[in-house]
Amino acid sequence: MLSLALVIIGLIIFEVVNSVDNAIVNAHMLRTMSAKARRWFLLWGILTAVVLVRGLLPLMIVWFTTPSLSIFEVFAATFGANPVAKEAMDASAHILLIGGGMFMLLLYMHWLFLEKKDPFFFSDKLVRPNYGVWFFAGAAILLVTFLWLSREDPLAMLGAAVGNAVFFILYGFREMAERQEHVVEHQTTSDVSKLMFLEVLDTSFSIDGVIGAFAFTTSVFLIFIGNGIGALVVRELTIRSIEKIAKYRWIKNGAMTSIGFLGIFMIMKSFGAHVPEWLPTFVTVSMVGITFWASHKYLKKNGTGNTLAA
Repeated sequence: MLSLALVIIGLIIFEVVNSVDNAIVNAHMLRTMSAKARRWFLLWGILTAVVLVRGLLPLMIVWFTTPSLSIFEVFAATFGANPVAKEAMDASAHILLIGGGMFMLLLYMHWLFLEKKDPFFFSDKLVRPNYGVWFFAGAAILLVTFLWLSREDPLAMLGAAVGNAVFFILYGFREMAERQEHVVEHQTTSDVSKLMFLEVLDTSFSIDGVIGAFAFTTSVFLIFIGNGIGALVVRELTIRSIEKIAKYRWIKNGAMTSIGFLGIFMIMKSFGAHVPEWLPTFVTVSMVGITFWASHKYLKKNGTGNTLAA
């Protein structure tokens, strides 16, 4: 029970800190919408972000990485009713883990090399603004390295390639959507159009959290509980106090650095290394906790803070 509790706590914290940027975008858009539209966003957002994305997407990911099972067998194994299917899922977990690890490492490297930030950790301070080209070089080296290490397992090679492809497809879409966000926010468009835009953007942001959740556990049921609770917390923060959280200048450094570690843990597990179940939660809580406390002290001392970089 303690192990399960640690996994769920880690998932909740990871989901919340990983979704702060998404909540900021949502909050800015919601200000231009009527009170009725805001209530609809919360209602339908719970249905799409919690039930569909964080409930069905992990199930679909497991199904795609376990081709020997039907979707019904994967669903049964998720709730412990089919031990044979559960064994097949465990045997194919390395495919999911190497793809997810690739995605998470690219996510961290993209932030480290290409995004604006207030440096906090040594790695943040080491990378200078003109080092952006190294992201693309690093991404290519990672892919070649993982393909070489997985050369005797074609499905693992495919998993690494898919993780790479999903990252670049998702982030290409997200950059386009974020450019459109300013247009939609200031245009005299209907609340329905803005709601649809927010749902699409919200879904794209949610995928990061779903993929990262597999660093904590491969149990779809636990992912649904942990990420679902985290998503509900984020929606509450979106309405009430997201601007206050945005002033904690280094909290994103903690979130993104923990993502880098989670990517490493997933890659290690994909190649058979043992990673204690408590370690991903410990690293996430430590990274976020350290940066939260440092940001809090800075905010208290200076009376203001920098909004998180998008």
